Amino acid sequence: MDDSSPQPLDAETKVSERPADHEAELRLWLRLLTCTTLIESDIRQRLRTEFDVTLPRFDLMAQLDKAPNGMTLGELSQRMMVSNGNVTGLAERLVEQGLLDRRAAPNDRRAQIVSLTAEGRRAFRTMARTHEDWIAELFAGLGPADIEALMTLLAKTKSSARKAVAGREAS
Repeated sequence: MDDSSPQPLDAETKVSERPADHEAELRLWLRLLTCTTLIESDIRQRLRTEFDVTLPRFDLMAQLDKAPNGMTLGELSQRMMVSNGNVTGLAERLVEQGLLDRRAAPNDRRAQIVSLTAEGRRAFRTMARTHEDWIAELFAGLGPADIEALMTLLAKTKSSARKAVAGREAS
């Protein structure tokens, strides 16, 4: 083999030497980020204005609404992808408001199980119905075919990102 032949560039070298080659990917990333930020900011503001609740508290209540027997704080932290400390603080405030019950786990007295109170479940379900209307309003400009196409493309995007992360973690 002739040593003077050009070697194929790996992706990292390619980006550093010719960043314009990835202009479309960068534009896509920025578009996704802008959409996410715009939607999340609107939902945060509406939750605070309409219900005097933060998005993290709403998210915690959503997890518990799916678990009628409650969850440990550790399970909640894994599902919400936040630290145990964050979940503990959120749960404390919701307990103080009478929206959550807290009890020791029967098999591990050090672990605590939290669940929605009847009042918490009613409050969450009211918020969830309104939240669903807000989401529908935000996506009102998209037809069913647009939504299906986006769902398909975003599934591919998610798979691609997971594959890239798993490949990096494996090396």
